[in-house]
Amino acid sequence: MVEGGGHWRRTGSEPVTAYSALRLRLLLSALFLPFFAAVTVALGVWWASADEEDQPSPGELGALTLGCAALTLIALVDLLIVLRRRRRARGGPAA
Repeated sequence: MVEGGGHWRRTGSEPVTAYSALRLRLLLSALFLPFFAAVTVALGVWWASADEEDQPSPGELGALTLGCAALTLIALVDLLIVLRRRRRARGGPAA
């Protein structure tokens, strides 16, 4: 299904230059980036002060903290990609 140049062959009626809803992605990334960052910090503080007898355990808190940190990173990368695409669409520098 791959044509020359590494692009997928069109199989339906989708537009040639289809993009996702950049405005919605910008809104969601801008809302969830600070939320995930705050939750990551809160869980990190809780993880640092947790004892082995606590529930949830330090291992569980660590997994939650790292998972939330991953979501923070994903939201940040998506925000940067959306901003870059919007800048490119407006004719600005793409770098």
